[in-house]
Amino acid sequence: MVGTPIGNLEDITYRAVRVLQEADVIACEDTRQTRKLLAHYGISTPTVSYHEHNERERSVELAARLREGTSVALVSDAGMPLISDPGYRLVREAIDAGVRVEAVPGASALLTALAASGLATDSFYFGGFLPAKQAQRMRTIEALREEPATLIFYEAPHRILETLAAIEQALGNRPVVVAREITKLHEEFLRGTAAEIRTVLAARESVKGEITLLIGKRTEAVEDATPITEAVTSCMTRGMSRMDAIKAVAHQRGLPKRAVYSELEKAKS
Repeated sequence: MVGTPIGNLEDITYRAVRVLQEADVIACEDTRQTRKLLAHYGISTPTVSYHEHNERERSVELAARLREGTSVALVSDAGMPLISDPGYRLVREAIDAGVRVEAVPGASALLTALAASGLATDSFYFGGFLPAKQAQRMRTIEALREEPATLIFYEAPHRILETLAAIEQALGNRPVVVAREITKLHEEFLRGTAAEIRTVLAARESVKGEITLLIGKRTEAVEDATPITEAVTSCMTRGMSRMDAIKAVAHQRGLPKRAVYSELEKAKS
């Protein structure tokens, strides 16, 4: 498994270039994409496609070649193979066949984004791509509300606004970072609350590029210091309905909705 650049073609190791040159064949997620990298470094090693639609059959085929002594370099379109990309089946086939498996380290979007995010790095949770369906996405985010770590996901640009809205509703005012087009010409890091970043992105004609989404740890002291009535009012001033604001504050504090509603009623009297 050979790590390749996630954008800037200079982000590749000497070892990775050597391995790609010496391998008998390179298994690629997209041969057209990989050939751009190979051409840049003058590498003429033959390539074969290996992606999610042919992974099962191609893993068996490549494992047979490995047993015969063929050396295979596995790459994804960008970054480390197997990280939200195909490859697990081939690694498993190789291990089961007694073939030596090596990882050649390289660039990783999640680690690069984490390092530059300004969020805590002592512990983190990587959840890959968030579910495409809204209800499943919300359940995934809510399930991680008590996770004592920085949360990291990959997200599609056409879903980022919906996801930021879900984060605001489920997690409140936690610090959020949207890292876009990492290491590329238009690299961008947006930092703030989910609501603040959503406002920035919503004002654009469109959102494009690869996105890594990071969410800061839960900080009880900050969240719980604000009175419930003020927290609900704050959510409503950002465009939430009263009921959505009550739900959001309840999620933030780990309280039932009726408890938040009760506090609001007491404030009226």
